[in-house]
Amino acid sequence: MGLTNKSTGIDAFKDTFGLEDFKDSDKVIAVAGNPNVGKSTIFNALTGLKQHTGNWPGKTVSNAKGTYKYKGKEFVLVDLPGTYSLISNSLEEEIARDFICFGKTDATLIIVDATCLERNLNLVLQIKEITSDVVLCVNILDEARKKGIIIDLDELSLQRGVPVVGTSARDEEGLNDLMDEVYSIAFKNKKTFNKKIEYSSEIEKAISTLEPIVSEKIKGKMNSRFLSIKLLDMDKNFNETLTHFLGINLFEDEEIKKALNEINKNFKLKKLTKEKIRDNIVSSVIKRSEEIYNLCVVLEREDYNRRDRKIDKILTSKLTGIPIMIALLFVIFWITITGANYPSELIGNFLFYIQDRLTDLFRLINAPEWLHGALVLGLYRTLAWVVSVMLPPMAIFFPLFTLLEDLGYLPRIAFNLDSFFKKACAHGKQALTMCMGFGCNACGIIGCRIIDSQRERLIAMITNNFVPCNGRFPTLIAIITMFFAIGKYSSVKSTLILTFTIIISVLVTLIISKLLSLLMFKNKTSSFILEIPPFRKPNIKKVIIRSIIDKTLKVLGRAVSIAAPFG
Repeated sequence: MGLTNKSTGIDAFKDTFGLEDFKDSDKVIAVAGNPNVGKSTIFNALTGLKQHTGNWPGKTVSNAKGTYKYKGKEFVLVDLPGTYSLISNSLEEEIARDFICFGKTDATLIIVDATCLERNLNLVLQIKEITSDVVLCVNILDEARKKGIIIDLDELSLQRGVPVVGTSARDEEGLNDLMDEVYSIAFKNKKTFNKKIEYSSEIEKAISTLEPIVSEKIKGKMNSRFLSIKLLDMDKNFNETLTHFLGINLFEDEEIKKALNEINKNFKLKKLTKEKIRDNIVSSVIKRSEEIYNLCVVLEREDYNRRDRKIDKILTSKLTGIPIMIALLFVIFWITITGANYPSELIGNFLFYIQDRLTDLFRLINAPEWLHGALVLGLYRTLAWVVSVMLPPMAIFFPLFTLLEDLGYLPRIAFNLDSFFKKACAHGKQALTMCMGFGCNACGIIGCRIIDSQRERLIAMITNNFVPCNGRFPTLIAIITMFFAIGKYSSVKSTLILTFTIIISVLVTLIISKLLSLLMFKNKTSSFILEIPPFRKPNIKKVIIRSIIDKTLKVLGRAVSIAAPFG
Protein backbone atom coordinates (compact mmCIF):
# COMPACT_ATOMS: atom_id res chain seq x y z
CA MET A 1 0.00 0.00 0.00
CA GLY A 2 1.10 3.58 -0.52
CA LEU A 3 1.47 6.44 1.92
CA THR A 4 -1.98 7.58 2.99
CA ASN A 5 -3.29 9.86 5.69
CA LYS A 6 -3.51 6.72 7.83
CA SER A 7 0.16 5.90 7.44
CA THR A 8 1.54 9.34 8.23
CA GLY A 9 1.73 11.67 11.22
CA ILE A 10 -0.23 10.60 14.31
CA ASP A 11 -1.93 7.78 12.39
CA ALA A 12 1.43 6.19 11.61
CA PHE A 13 2.29 6.59 15.25
CA LYS A 14 -0.98 4.94 16.31
CA ASP A 15 -0.23 1.97 14.08
CA THR A 16 3.10 1.63 15.85
CA PHE A 17 1.96 2.01 19.46
CA GLY A 18 -1.78 1.38 19.61
CA LEU A 19 -4.84 3.37 18.50
CA GLU A 20 -6.05 4.18 21.98
CA ASP A 21 -3.00 6.08 23.19
CA PHE A 22 -3.17 9.49 21.52
CA LYS A 23 -5.54 11.93 19.86
CA ASP A 24 -5.51 13.07 16.23
CA SER A 25 -4.69 16.62 17.37
CA ASP A 26 -1.40 15.54 19.00
CA LYS A 27 1.83 16.65 17.36
CA VAL A 28 4.36 13.84 16.84
CA ILE A 29 8.02 14.73 17.40
CA ALA A 30 10.81 12.28 16.53
CA VAL A 31 13.82 12.49 18.87
CA ALA A 32 16.99 11.45 17.04
CA GLY A 33 20.69 11.52 17.80
CA ASN A 34 23.91 9.56 18.29
CA PRO A 35 24.26 7.29 21.33
CA ASN A 36 25.50 9.01 24.52
CA VAL A 37 24.32 12.53 23.67
CA GLY A 38 21.77 12.86 26.50
CA LYS A 39 18.79 11.96 24.32
CA SER A 40 17.09 9.96 27.07
CA THR A 41 17.81 12.68 29.63
CA ILE A 42 15.99 15.28 27.52
CA PHE A 43 13.20 12.81 26.76
CA ASN A 44 12.74 12.08 30.48
CA ALA A 45 12.95 15.75 31.46
CA LEU A 46 10.21 16.72 28.98
CA THR A 47 7.84 13.80 29.47
CA GLY A 48 8.35 13.08 33.17
CA LEU A 49 6.38 9.95 34.05
CA LYS A 50 4.07 10.20 31.01
CA GLN A 51 5.98 7.49 29.18
CA HIS A 52 5.22 4.13 27.62
CA THR A 53 7.53 1.46 26.28
CA GLY A 54 7.02 -1.36 23.82
CA ASN A 55 8.51 -2.92 20.69
CA TRP A 56 8.44 -1.64 17.13
CA PRO A 57 5.99 -3.85 15.20
CA GLY A 58 7.79 -6.91 13.85
CA LYS A 59 11.04 -5.79 15.53
CA THR A 60 12.87 -6.75 18.70
CA VAL A 61 14.10 -3.22 19.44
CA SER A 62 12.35 -1.40 22.25
CA ASN A 63 10.87 2.07 21.87
CA ALA A 64 9.92 4.79 24.28
CA LYS A 65 7.18 7.30 23.76
CA GLY A 66 5.91 10.06 26.01
CA THR A 67 3.77 13.17 26.09
CA TYR A 68 4.12 16.69 27.33
CA LYS A 69 1.98 19.84 27.17
CA TYR A 70 3.18 23.22 25.99
CA LYS A 71 1.06 26.32 25.33
CA GLY A 72 -2.06 24.20 25.73
CA LYS A 73 -1.04 21.69 23.04
CA GLU A 74 -0.18 18.00 23.43
CA PHE A 75 3.12 16.79 22.00
CA VAL A 76 4.06 13.13 21.54
CA LEU A 77 7.79 12.36 21.68
CA VAL A 78 9.12 9.23 19.98
CA ASP A 79 12.58 8.35 21.29
CA LEU A 80 14.30 6.75 18.30
CA PRO A 81 17.21 4.31 18.79
CA GLY A 82 20.58 6.04 18.94
CA THR A 83 22.30 5.94 15.55
CA TYR A 84 25.48 7.35 14.02
CA SER A 85 24.17 7.37 10.46
CA LEU A 86 21.12 6.87 8.27
CA ILE A 87 23.28 4.61 6.07
CA SER A 88 22.05 1.70 8.16
CA ASN A 89 24.13 -1.25 9.29
CA SER A 90 21.94 -2.44 12.18
CA LEU A 91 18.28 -2.91 13.07
CA GLU A 92 18.31 0.18 15.31
CA GLU A 93 19.68 2.35 12.48
CA GLU A 94 17.06 0.97 10.07
CA ILE A 95 14.26 1.86 12.51
CA ALA A 96 15.55 5.40 13.03
CA ARG A 97 15.98 5.92 9.28
CA ASP A 98 12.56 4.51 8.38
CA PHE A 99 10.69 6.51 11.01
CA ILE A 100 12.33 9.77 9.92
CA CYS A 101 11.78 8.96 6.23
CA PHE A 102 8.24 7.60 6.32
CA GLY A 103 6.71 8.57 9.67
CA LYS A 104 5.77 12.06 8.42
CA THR A 105 6.30 13.51 11.88
CA ASP A 106 5.44 17.13 12.61
CA ALA A 107 9.04 17.87 13.59
CA THR A 108 12.34 16.09 14.21
CA LEU A 109 14.33 17.04 17.28
CA ILE A 110 18.02 16.17 16.79
CA ILE A 111 20.15 16.00 19.94
CA VAL A 112 23.91 16.50 19.56
CA ASP A 113 26.74 16.48 22.09
CA ALA A 114 28.45 19.86 22.42
CA THR A 115 31.75 18.17 23.38
CA CYS A 116 31.97 16.18 20.10
CA LEU A 117 29.89 18.27 17.73
CA GLU A 118 31.87 17.51 14.57
CA ARG A 119 31.02 13.80 14.59
CA ASN A 120 27.39 14.41 15.56
CA LEU A 121 26.87 16.81 12.65
CA ASN A 122 27.10 13.88 10.21
CA LEU A 123 23.67 12.64 11.31
CA VAL A 124 22.25 16.19 11.31
CA LEU A 125 23.27 16.68 7.68
CA GLN A 126 21.71 13.35 6.64
CA ILE A 127 18.41 14.07 8.40
CA LYS A 128 18.30 17.54 6.88
CA GLU A 129 18.39 15.94 3.43
CA ILE A 130 15.10 14.19 4.29
CA THR A 131 13.17 16.92 6.10
CA SER A 132 13.50 20.62 6.79
CA ASP A 133 11.19 20.44 9.87
CA VAL A 134 14.13 20.12 12.25
CA VAL A 135 15.12 21.59 15.61
CA LEU A 136 18.76 21.14 16.57
CA CYS A 137 19.49 20.77 20.29
CA VAL A 138 23.14 21.22 21.31
CA ASN A 139 23.20 19.38 24.64
CA ILE A 140 25.81 19.03 27.42
CA LEU A 141 26.85 22.67 27.12
CA ASP A 142 27.96 22.67 30.76
CA GLU A 143 30.63 20.04 29.99
CA ALA A 144 31.67 21.94 26.86
CA ARG A 145 32.16 25.14 28.86
CA LYS A 146 34.31 23.29 31.41
CA LYS A 147 36.50 21.98 28.58
CA GLY A 148 36.83 25.42 26.98
CA ILE A 149 34.69 24.58 23.92
CA ILE A 150 32.81 27.67 22.71
CA ILE A 151 30.00 27.09 20.18
CA ASP A 152 28.46 29.91 18.15
CA LEU A 153 24.83 28.71 18.13
CA ASP A 154 23.68 31.55 15.84
CA GLU A 155 26.30 30.68 13.21
CA LEU A 156 25.36 27.00 13.50
CA SER A 157 21.70 27.92 12.94
CA LEU A 158 22.67 29.99 9.90
CA GLN A 159 24.82 27.21 8.43
CA ARG A 160 22.11 24.58 8.76
CA GLY A 161 19.03 26.72 8.21
CA VAL A 162 17.35 25.42 11.36
CA PRO A 163 16.66 26.76 14.85
CA VAL A 164 19.41 25.78 17.31
CA VAL A 165 18.95 25.62 21.10
CA GLY A 166 21.71 25.06 23.65
CA THR A 167 20.81 22.90 26.66
CA SER A 168 22.25 21.22 29.73
CA ALA A 169 19.55 18.61 30.19
CA ARG A 170 20.76 17.28 33.55
CA ASP A 171 20.27 20.77 35.06
CA GLU A 172 17.13 21.37 32.92
CA GLU A 173 18.83 24.41 31.39
CA GLY A 174 17.35 25.62 28.07
CA LEU A 175 14.38 23.20 28.00
CA ASN A 176 11.76 25.98 27.79
CA ASP A 177 13.54 27.50 24.77
CA LEU A 178 13.70 24.02 23.24
CA MET A 179 9.95 23.45 23.68
CA ASP A 180 9.27 26.88 22.20
CA GLU A 181 11.27 26.09 19.03
CA VAL A 182 9.64 22.65 18.69
CA TYR A 183 6.24 24.34 18.99
CA SER A 184 7.13 26.84 16.25
CA ILE A 185 8.33 24.14 13.84
CA ALA A 186 5.44 21.74 14.56
CA PHE A 187 2.85 24.45 13.91
CA LYS A 188 4.83 25.89 10.95
CA ASN A 189 5.24 29.26 12.65
CA LYS A 190 8.91 29.33 11.65
CA LYS A 191 10.36 28.56 8.25
CA THR A 192 13.50 26.51 7.79
CA PHE A 193 15.46 25.80 4.62
CA ASN A 194 17.68 23.05 3.29
CA LYS A 195 21.31 23.64 2.41
CA LYS A 196 22.11 20.69 0.22
CA ILE A 197 25.40 18.84 0.45
CA GLU A 198 27.56 19.11 -2.64
CA TYR A 199 28.86 15.74 -3.85
CA SER A 200 31.39 15.00 -6.59
CA SER A 201 30.54 16.20 -10.11
CA GLU A 202 29.75 12.63 -11.29
CA ILE A 203 27.30 12.01 -8.44
CA GLU A 204 25.71 15.46 -8.77
CA LYS A 205 25.19 14.81 -12.49
CA ALA A 206 23.56 11.44 -11.67
CA ILE A 207 21.29 13.06 -9.07
CA SER A 208 20.19 15.77 -11.52
CA THR A 209 19.30 13.01 -14.03
CA LEU A 210 17.31 10.93 -11.52
CA GLU A 211 15.62 13.59 -9.39
CA PRO A 212 13.03 14.88 -11.95
CA ILE A 213 11.93 11.30 -12.71
CA VAL A 214 11.77 10.31 -9.03
CA SER A 215 9.90 13.50 -8.13
CA GLU A 216 7.21 12.70 -10.69
CA LYS A 217 6.85 9.11 -9.45
CA ILE A 218 6.55 9.82 -5.71
CA LYS A 219 4.43 13.00 -6.09
CA GLY A 220 5.92 14.87 -3.14
CA LYS A 221 5.55 12.02 -0.64
CA MET A 222 9.18 12.42 0.45
CA ASN A 223 12.36 14.30 -0.47
CA SER A 224 13.21 13.43 -4.08
CA ARG A 225 16.91 14.39 -3.83
CA PHE A 226 17.45 12.13 -0.83
CA LEU A 227 15.62 9.31 -2.59
CA SER A 228 17.75 9.76 -5.72
CA ILE A 229 20.90 9.40 -3.60
CA LYS A 230 19.52 6.22 -2.02
CA LEU A 231 18.78 4.80 -5.49
CA LEU A 232 22.41 5.40 -6.44
CA ASP A 233 23.50 3.68 -3.23
CA MET A 234 21.22 0.69 -4.08
CA ASP A 235 20.45 -0.19 -0.46
CA LYS A 236 18.34 -3.37 -0.70
CA ASN A 237 16.93 -3.13 2.85
CA PHE A 238 15.85 0.44 2.26
CA ASN A 239 14.31 -0.53 -1.09
CA GLU A 240 12.10 -3.14 0.62
CA THR A 241 10.83 -0.59 3.15
CA LEU A 242 10.42 2.04 0.44
CA THR A 243 8.37 -0.33 -1.73
CA HIS A 244 6.16 -1.15 1.25
CA PHE A 245 5.43 2.51 1.99
CA LEU A 246 5.17 3.84 -1.56
CA GLY A 247 3.35 0.85 -3.01
CA ILE A 248 5.70 0.82 -6.01
CA ASN A 249 9.17 -0.64 -6.55
CA LEU A 250 11.23 2.21 -7.97
CA PHE A 251 14.00 -0.19 -9.02
CA GLU A 252 11.48 -2.01 -11.23
CA ASP A 253 10.13 1.16 -12.84
CA GLU A 254 11.16 1.17 -16.52
CA GLU A 255 11.97 4.88 -16.69
CA ILE A 256 14.12 4.76 -13.55
CA LYS A 257 15.80 1.52 -14.65
CA LYS A 258 16.73 3.12 -17.95
CA ALA A 259 18.15 6.21 -16.19
CA LEU A 260 20.09 4.03 -13.70
CA ASN A 261 21.55 1.92 -16.51
CA GLU A 262 22.87 5.05 -18.23
CA ILE A 263 24.25 6.37 -14.95
CA ASN A 264 25.95 3.03 -14.16
CA LYS A 265 27.57 3.00 -17.61
CA ASN A 266 29.05 6.42 -16.91
CA PHE A 267 30.18 5.27 -13.47
CA LYS A 268 31.97 2.27 -15.03
CA LEU A 269 33.76 4.53 -17.47
CA LYS A 270 34.90 6.63 -14.51
CA LYS A 271 35.77 3.38 -12.62
CA LEU A 272 33.29 4.20 -9.87
CA THR A 273 32.19 1.05 -8.03
CA LYS A 274 29.28 0.89 -5.59
CA GLU A 275 31.74 1.05 -2.69
CA LYS A 276 33.45 4.13 -4.13
CA ILE A 277 30.09 5.86 -4.64
CA ARG A 278 29.11 5.20 -1.03
CA ASP A 279 32.54 6.36 0.16
CA ASN A 280 32.16 9.56 -1.88
CA ILE A 281 28.71 10.23 -0.37
CA VAL A 282 29.96 9.61 3.17
CA SER A 283 33.18 11.63 2.72
CA SER A 284 31.17 14.58 1.34
CA VAL A 285 28.99 14.55 4.46
CA ILE A 286 32.07 14.36 6.72
CA LYS A 287 33.79 17.17 4.81
CA ARG A 288 30.74 19.43 5.18
CA SER A 289 30.57 18.58 8.91
CA GLU A 290 34.18 19.66 9.30
CA GLU A 291 33.50 22.95 7.48
CA ILE A 292 30.52 23.77 9.74
CA TYR A 293 32.46 22.76 12.85
CA ASN A 294 35.39 25.02 11.96
CA LEU A 295 33.03 27.95 11.38
CA CYS A 296 31.02 27.49 14.60
CA VAL A 297 33.41 26.13 17.24
CA VAL A 298 36.36 27.75 19.00
CA LEU A 299 38.64 25.73 21.29
CA GLU A 300 40.15 27.75 24.12
CA ARG A 301 42.62 24.90 24.62
CA GLU A 302 43.48 22.06 22.27
CA ASP A 303 44.03 19.49 25.02
CA TYR A 304 40.49 19.78 26.46
CA ASN A 305 40.14 15.98 26.77
CA ARG A 306 43.61 15.36 28.19
CA ARG A 307 42.26 14.39 31.63
CA ASP A 308 39.93 11.73 30.17
CA ARG A 309 42.76 10.29 28.08
CA LYS A 310 45.07 10.07 31.09
CA ILE A 311 42.39 8.22 33.09
CA ASP A 312 41.64 5.92 30.14
CA LYS A 313 45.31 4.98 29.86
CA ILE A 314 44.91 3.43 33.30
CA LEU A 315 41.32 2.10 33.11
CA THR A 316 41.65 0.54 29.63
CA SER A 317 45.28 -0.55 29.87
CA LYS A 318 46.05 -4.22 29.20
CA LEU A 319 48.09 -4.21 32.41
CA THR A 320 45.76 -2.37 34.82
CA GLY A 321 42.31 -2.45 33.16
CA ILE A 322 41.21 -5.92 34.31
CA PRO A 323 42.61 -5.66 37.91
CA ILE A 324 40.82 -2.30 38.39
CA MET A 325 37.60 -3.81 37.05
CA ILE A 326 37.85 -6.74 39.52
CA ALA A 327 38.69 -4.35 42.38
CA LEU A 328 35.62 -2.22 41.60
CA LEU A 329 33.50 -5.37 41.46
CA PHE A 330 34.86 -6.35 44.88
CA VAL A 331 34.02 -2.93 46.37
CA ILE A 332 30.46 -2.99 44.98
CA PHE A 333 29.85 -6.52 46.30
CA TRP A 334 31.33 -5.64 49.70
CA ILE A 335 29.08 -2.58 50.03
CA THR A 336 26.09 -4.65 48.89
CA ILE A 337 26.78 -7.56 51.26
CA THR A 338 27.62 -5.41 54.28
CA GLY A 339 24.89 -2.86 53.68
CA ALA A 340 22.10 -5.35 52.92
CA ASN A 341 22.42 -7.48 56.07
CA TYR A 342 20.84 -5.09 58.56
CA PRO A 343 17.91 -3.75 56.48
CA SER A 344 17.18 -7.31 55.30
CA GLU A 345 16.97 -8.48 58.90
CA LEU A 346 14.77 -5.54 59.91
CA ILE A 347 12.38 -5.99 56.97
CA GLY A 348 12.25 -9.75 57.59
CA ASN A 349 11.46 -9.31 61.31
CA PHE A 350 8.74 -6.77 60.51
CA LEU A 351 7.09 -8.88 57.79
CA PHE A 352 7.22 -12.10 59.81
CA TYR A 353 5.77 -10.23 62.80
CA ILE A 354 2.80 -9.39 60.57
CA GLN A 355 2.66 -13.09 59.57
CA ASP A 356 2.29 -14.07 63.24
CA ARG A 357 -0.50 -11.53 63.72
CA LEU A 358 -2.28 -12.83 60.59
CA THR A 359 -2.01 -16.36 62.02
CA ASP A 360 -3.61 -15.11 65.29
CA LEU A 361 -6.40 -13.49 63.25
CA PHE A 362 -7.12 -16.70 61.29
CA ARG A 363 -7.27 -18.69 64.56
CA LEU A 364 -9.55 -16.09 66.11
CA ILE A 365 -12.11 -16.41 63.30
CA ASN A 366 -11.67 -20.24 63.20
CA ALA A 367 -10.61 -20.19 59.54
CA PRO A 368 -9.98 -23.61 57.94
CA GLU A 369 -6.39 -24.83 58.20
CA TRP A 370 -6.07 -25.16 54.42
CA LEU A 371 -7.04 -21.50 53.95
CA HIS A 372 -4.47 -20.39 56.56
CA GLY A 373 -1.84 -22.58 54.89
CA ALA A 374 -2.56 -21.22 51.40
CA LEU A 375 -2.86 -17.51 52.21
CA VAL A 376 -0.52 -17.01 55.18
CA LEU A 377 2.06 -19.83 55.16
CA GLY A 378 2.06 -20.04 51.37
CA LEU A 379 1.33 -16.73 49.66
CA TYR A 380 2.24 -14.19 52.38
CA ARG A 381 5.31 -16.01 53.74
CA THR A 382 6.75 -16.40 50.22
CA LEU A 383 6.23 -12.70 49.55
CA ALA A 384 7.86 -11.83 52.87
CA TRP A 385 10.89 -13.97 52.02
CA VAL A 386 11.21 -12.50 48.53
CA VAL A 387 10.88 -8.87 49.68
CA SER A 388 13.18 -9.15 52.72
CA VAL A 389 15.88 -11.09 50.85
CA MET A 390 15.81 -9.27 47.46
CA LEU A 391 14.89 -5.67 48.21
CA PRO A 392 17.93 -4.50 50.29
CA PRO A 393 20.65 -5.93 47.98
CA MET A 394 18.86 -4.57 44.88
CA ALA A 395 18.32 -1.16 46.50
CA ILE A 396 22.11 -0.97 47.02
CA PHE A 397 23.44 -2.82 43.96
CA PHE A 398 21.34 -1.11 41.26
CA PRO A 399 22.17 2.51 42.25
CA LEU A 400 25.89 1.62 42.44
CA PHE A 401 25.70 -0.05 39.03
CA THR A 402 23.79 2.96 37.61
CA LEU A 403 26.45 5.31 39.01
CA LEU A 404 29.12 3.41 37.06
CA GLU A 405 26.90 3.66 33.97
CA ASP A 406 26.43 7.43 34.39
CA LEU A 407 30.15 7.94 35.01
CA GLY A 408 30.84 6.29 31.65
CA TYR A 409 32.68 3.26 33.03
CA LEU A 410 30.50 0.47 31.56
CA PRO A 411 31.65 1.01 27.94
CA ARG A 412 35.22 0.78 29.26
CA ILE A 413 34.39 -2.62 30.78
CA ALA A 414 33.14 -3.70 27.34
CA PHE A 415 36.37 -2.37 25.82
CA ASN A 416 38.50 -4.33 28.31
CA LEU A 417 36.57 -7.57 27.72
CA ASP A 418 36.19 -7.19 23.95
CA SER A 419 39.42 -9.07 23.13
CA PHE A 420 38.36 -12.00 25.36
CA PHE A 421 34.94 -12.24 23.68
CA LYS A 422 36.61 -12.00 20.28
CA LYS A 423 38.80 -15.00 21.17
CA ALA A 424 35.61 -16.81 22.21
CA CYS A 425 34.12 -15.96 18.76
CA ALA A 426 31.45 -13.86 20.48
CA HIS A 427 30.45 -10.19 20.27
CA GLY A 428 32.14 -7.50 22.38
CA LYS A 429 28.76 -6.02 23.34
CA GLN A 430 28.08 -9.28 25.19
CA ALA A 431 30.21 -7.77 27.98
CA LEU A 432 27.49 -5.14 28.51
CA THR A 433 24.64 -7.68 28.47
CA MET A 434 26.62 -9.85 30.88
CA CYS A 435 26.97 -6.86 33.24
CA MET A 436 23.21 -6.32 32.98
CA GLY A 437 22.79 -9.98 33.93
CA PHE A 438 24.38 -9.25 37.32
CA GLY A 439 21.33 -7.10 38.04
CA CYS A 440 18.76 -9.39 36.42
CA ASN A 441 19.21 -12.17 33.85
CA ALA A 442 15.87 -11.25 32.26
CA CYS A 443 17.15 -7.69 31.72
CA GLY A 444 20.44 -9.10 30.40
CA ILE A 445 18.68 -11.29 27.85
CA ILE A 446 16.42 -8.42 26.76
CA GLY A 447 19.55 -6.26 26.48
CA CYS A 448 21.00 -8.71 23.94
CA ARG A 449 18.98 -6.76 21.36
CA ILE A 450 21.91 -4.33 21.12
CA ILE A 451 23.90 -7.10 19.37
CA ASP A 452 23.29 -6.84 15.62
CA SER A 453 24.37 -10.33 14.55
CA GLN A 454 21.68 -12.98 15.11
CA ARG A 455 24.31 -15.68 15.72
CA GLU A 456 26.10 -13.67 18.40
CA ARG A 457 22.82 -12.47 19.90
CA LEU A 458 21.73 -16.10 20.42
CA ILE A 459 25.08 -16.97 22.03
CA ALA A 460 24.74 -14.00 24.40
CA MET A 461 21.18 -14.99 25.33
CA ILE A 462 22.02 -18.65 25.94
CA THR A 463 25.09 -17.90 28.07
CA ASN A 464 23.63 -15.02 30.10
CA ASN A 465 22.27 -17.43 32.72
CA PHE A 466 25.84 -18.37 33.74
CA VAL A 467 26.14 -14.93 35.32
CA PRO A 468 24.42 -14.95 38.75
CA CYS A 469 21.69 -12.33 38.85
CA ASN A 470 20.83 -10.21 41.86
CA GLY A 471 18.14 -12.70 42.85
CA ARG A 472 20.80 -15.41 43.27
CA PHE A 473 23.21 -13.19 45.21
CA PRO A 474 21.36 -13.63 48.55
CA THR A 475 21.58 -17.43 48.21
CA LEU A 476 25.27 -17.26 47.28
CA ILE A 477 25.95 -14.85 50.13
CA ALA A 478 24.06 -17.08 52.61
CA ILE A 479 25.99 -20.22 51.56
CA ILE A 480 29.33 -18.41 51.60
CA THR A 481 28.63 -16.87 55.03
CA MET A 482 27.50 -20.17 56.60
CA PHE A 483 30.24 -22.45 55.29
CA PHE A 484 33.27 -20.39 54.31
CA ALA A 485 33.38 -16.97 55.96
CA ILE A 486 33.43 -17.41 59.72
CA GLY A 487 35.20 -15.38 62.37
CA LYS A 488 37.10 -12.13 61.92
CA TYR A 489 36.69 -10.12 58.72
CA SER A 490 33.79 -12.33 57.66
CA SER A 491 32.36 -9.67 55.31
CA VAL A 492 35.71 -9.29 53.52
CA LYS A 493 36.07 -13.07 53.22
CA SER A 494 32.51 -13.34 51.88
CA THR A 495 33.18 -10.63 49.33
CA LEU A 496 36.44 -12.24 48.15
CA ILE A 497 34.75 -15.63 47.66
CA LEU A 498 31.78 -14.01 45.91
CA THR A 499 34.11 -12.03 43.60
CA PHE A 500 36.01 -15.24 42.80
CA THR A 501 32.66 -16.94 42.04
CA ILE A 502 31.78 -14.10 39.63
CA ILE A 503 35.16 -14.41 37.87
CA ILE A 504 34.51 -18.15 37.42
CA SER A 505 31.04 -17.37 35.99
CA VAL A 506 32.63 -15.00 33.44
CA LEU A 507 35.19 -17.66 32.46
CA VAL A 508 32.39 -20.24 32.07
CA THR A 509 30.46 -17.74 29.90
CA LEU A 510 33.51 -17.33 27.63
CA ILE A 511 34.15 -21.10 27.42
CA ILE A 512 30.51 -21.96 26.60
CA SER A 513 30.39 -19.10 24.06
CA LYS A 514 33.45 -20.57 22.36
CA LEU A 515 31.95 -24.08 22.32
CA LEU A 516 28.65 -22.81 20.90
CA SER A 517 30.55 -20.89 18.20
CA LEU A 518 32.50 -23.98 17.20
CA LEU A 519 29.72 -26.60 17.43
CA MET A 520 26.36 -24.91 16.75
CA PHE A 521 26.66 -21.32 15.52
CA LYS A 522 29.47 -21.48 12.98
CA ASN A 523 29.88 -18.15 11.25
CA LYS A 524 32.14 -15.14 11.01
CA THR A 525 32.39 -12.84 14.04
CA SER A 526 30.98 -9.40 13.23
CA SER A 527 32.50 -6.02 14.05
CA PHE A 528 30.85 -3.07 15.79
CA ILE A 529 31.42 0.53 16.78
CA LEU A 530 32.06 1.05 20.49
CA GLU A 531 32.07 4.69 21.54
CA ILE A 532 33.98 5.51 24.70
CA PRO A 533 32.01 8.44 26.16
CA PRO A 534 33.68 11.17 28.23
CA PHE A 535 33.59 10.87 32.01
CA ARG A 536 30.68 12.78 33.46
CA LYS A 537 29.72 13.66 37.00
CA PRO A 538 26.52 11.72 37.74
CA ASN A 539 23.48 13.35 39.30
CA ILE A 540 23.32 11.17 42.43
CA LYS A 541 19.76 12.16 43.35
CA LYS A 542 18.42 11.27 39.90
CA VAL A 543 20.52 8.09 39.78
CA ILE A 544 18.99 6.84 43.05
CA ILE A 545 15.42 7.72 42.01
CA ARG A 546 15.83 6.23 38.52
CA SER A 547 17.50 3.03 39.70
CA ILE A 548 14.90 2.43 42.43
CA ILE A 549 11.86 3.16 40.23
CA ASP A 550 13.07 1.79 36.88
CA LYS A 551 15.08 -1.19 38.13
CA THR A 552 14.64 -2.18 41.77
CA LEU A 553 10.85 -1.87 42.02
CA LYS A 554 10.24 -3.30 38.54
CA VAL A 555 12.43 -6.36 39.14
CA LEU A 556 10.92 -6.82 42.61
CA GLY A 557 7.43 -6.52 41.13
CA ARG A 558 8.19 -9.24 38.59
CA ALA A 559 9.66 -11.48 41.30
CA VAL A 560 6.62 -10.94 43.53
CA SER A 561 4.15 -11.63 40.69
CA ILE A 562 5.88 -14.98 40.03
CA ALA A 563 6.59 -15.92 43.66
CA ALA A 564 3.08 -15.22 44.99
CA PRO A 565 1.17 -17.88 42.97
CA PHE A 566 4.00 -20.38 43.44
CA GLY A 567 3.91 -19.79 47.19
